[in-house]
Amino acid sequence: MLTLNEPQIWTIIGVFASALFGMLGFLMTSFTRAIKTELSSLRSEMNVRFDALTGRLEHIDRDVQFLMKREFGESQP
Repeated sequence: MLTLNEPQIWTIIGVFASALFGMLGFLMTSFTRAIKTELSSLRSEMNVRFDALTGRLEHIDRDVQFLMKREFGESQP
């Protein structure tokens, strides 16, 4: 029967511990890269949507100014 005093047991524990830490490091690196990629694509998509919204608001502003001029006194040629 093997006990914790045997060198083979400590070697196996060391191998398993190093494999565990190596896998943990790999998974954390992969997870961090995936999150950065998702955030980058989200930022790009939000920029596109905000630009579209800005264009719509400019059109609304132009239309409101036209209506205000027409209703409150500036004559149209």
